[in-house]
Amino acid sequence: MSRWKELPVTMDPRRRRLAVQLRRIKDHSGLTLRTVAVRTGYSRSSWDRYLNGKALPPRSAVAAFVEVCGGDVERLLALHEVAAEPGDVPPEESGVPEADGGGGEPSRGSFAVVASVLVAAVVVVVALALVIARPWDSGSGGGAGAAGHAQQAGPTSTFVFKAGVDHPCKVHRADDGRLYAGYSRTRTGLIGSQSAQWRVVEAQCLLREHGFPAGIADGFFGPKTERAVKRIQARYDLARDGVVGEDTWRVLRR
Repeated sequence: MSRWKELPVTMDPRRRRLAVQLRRIKDHSGLTLRTVAVRTGYSRSSWDRYLNGKALPPRSAVAAFVEVCGGDVERLLALHEVAAEPGDVPPEESGVPEADGGGGEPSRGSFAVVASVLVAAVVVVVALALVIARPWDSGSGGGAGAAGHAQQAGPTSTFVFKAGVDHPCKVHRADDGRLYAGYSRTRTGLIGSQSAQWRVVEAQCLLREHGFPAGIADGFFGPKTERAVKRIQARYDLARDGVVGEDTWRVLRR
């Protein structure tokens, strides 16, 4: 059983309730904080802050935590929704990665206004750069671009996992003869257990297209997705490692 630090006496009772539940689930799982960090994709220092009441975890972190440690995901997400104050969006939830080692609450007043303006400016610049350069996927390996609808681009937004969201799967065959679902054009990008990104949505859609459904296309590489990957790997005599790499992408794109 872990020896937890006392939660701050000034802590909001709603946040305290969420932290206590997360601590109980973590203790019941028997996993170390380092293991939780590796499997959820959130740093050890982040989980230290979340579980000791220093910061509210983002919704996606709570969902990933339940996937790894167990528990009632609907109940935990409901507790998170209650604990989140209006306008209190953790950095990861807004699509801006949190630096490992940060830890204070967002500052208020004039700094918040300046920060909002800066973020908006960055978003505009990035959007313009994407429109001009169209670097939809660094691992596409697709060669020179073909004109028209066949070269469907992937999403430009930062992926944020939301439990229960089933992204639409509109699989089509492009001019290069390969199947695409519109979320990534990679043919080599490596994804495996606990990954959460647009490439996972792409793989889930293609698995469904080939008759190896992985549940909903939510972008989280959980046990169902891993089992579906192993089934298609066995069907095509590939190494059954449950990881989507170059060989498995080749099969998915057929």
